[in-house]
Amino acid sequence: MAPSQQFPQQADTAAPQPEPVKETQVYREQAARLAASLDDPLLAAQVLMTGIDGKTPALSDAMKTLLRNSPPGGIMLFKYNLDTEKETIRAFLDACSGYSRVALSEPDGPLCILPFIAVDHEGGAVQRFGPEVTQLPEPAWFWETAQKHGRDYALQELETTARRSGEEIRALGITMNLAPVAEVLDEENRLFLEARSYGPDPDFTEAAVHAFIRGMEAAGIACVVKHFPGNTRTDPHKGRAILAADAETLDRMVQPFVGVIRDKQPPAIMVSHIVVPGWDRERNASLSPKIIREWLRGKLGFTGIVIGDDFSMGAVADSGLSLEAAVVEALNAGVDMVMTWPRNLRGVHQAILKAVQEGRLPRERLQEAVEQILFEKLRYGLIQGEQKDAL
Repeated sequence: MAPSQQFPQQADTAAPQPEPVKETQVYREQAARLAASLDDPLLAAQVLMTGIDGKTPALSDAMKTLLRNSPPGGIMLFKYNLDTEKETIRAFLDACSGYSRVALSEPDGPLCILPFIAVDHEGGAVQRFGPEVTQLPEPAWFWETAQKHGRDYALQELETTARRSGEEIRALGITMNLAPVAEVLDEENRLFLEARSYGPDPDFTEAAVHAFIRGMEAAGIACVVKHFPGNTRTDPHKGRAILAADAETLDRMVQPFVGVIRDKQPPAIMVSHIVVPGWDRERNASLSPKIIREWLRGKLGFTGIVIGDDFSMGAVADSGLSLEAAVVEALNAGVDMVMTWPRNLRGVHQAILKAVQEGRLPRERLQEAVEQILFEKLRYGLIQGEQKDAL
């Protein structure tokens, strides 16, 4: 059975309909005004994406307090949060949004800034939901299908599958997908990526990334393309990884990123913690102004949110920096949003505030990052004109 036939024909009718996704100067101006109106604690919280403690679909009192005191710009979810029935998921995610919202009094009326609710929904082995939510095929399946049935058929299946899957998870309250993987499979990264890549052909991988984003975006899901500029056989969760590639090899590796930036700016790109000596011999990509500002922003022209991969990874620890110091350095380098965990949330939040107060992180840089985040939240309907009742 083709994957597109495995999904419900339409999303849950009770699900809220996302706002139309469109990029306008009006949104840019509104995002700038909103960011300028936030105080330092709110700015420092908006750049954080945190996991949620607990292995049941209920927030602990401690987690509620954390979310209220440091309302993060994003919440990332894992299987221990989501391995339950759909109705429970929806209620849980509503609660997460409610405790993390930022209420503002604006001249035209009250506004409410909600967090991105994010999940790794790549397909295959990377599956965070329980059995009630339809599982996506692994990305490698589409490459294999292209060999058997042709490129056009495989890409159409991918876009249709992504759209129907997006409708399903959007109905549950998910607004951001930490996918697709845009890395071209090669002998260097095969052990780490396995079936998470769309295959060894840069052209097909680029087209597949486009198809996945089109499908998810049609359902109101913001995609995070990852992991720029790539990976090696070393798992960055465990330690420092070095990508010693020449310029020609690097160009081939990042072709899918280049294509999607050129043809359709994605909402976000996740930067890995790999070291790329061809661009920066000392710093991880997530900490490198050369890689983020000169390469990703400057040479490639990316204008969306730059998200730094999980800062609790071994690759960050091996950089010689503490978690808090690495987060501040990443923001200075051009990262707009950083991933952290509940046990670190308050400490990281305070570290950002202290860096701003001491001049080690310019407030203008922090505000710039939040403007980009709020722009995308406007596009995806996460800044609402009516304030909900307090929880």
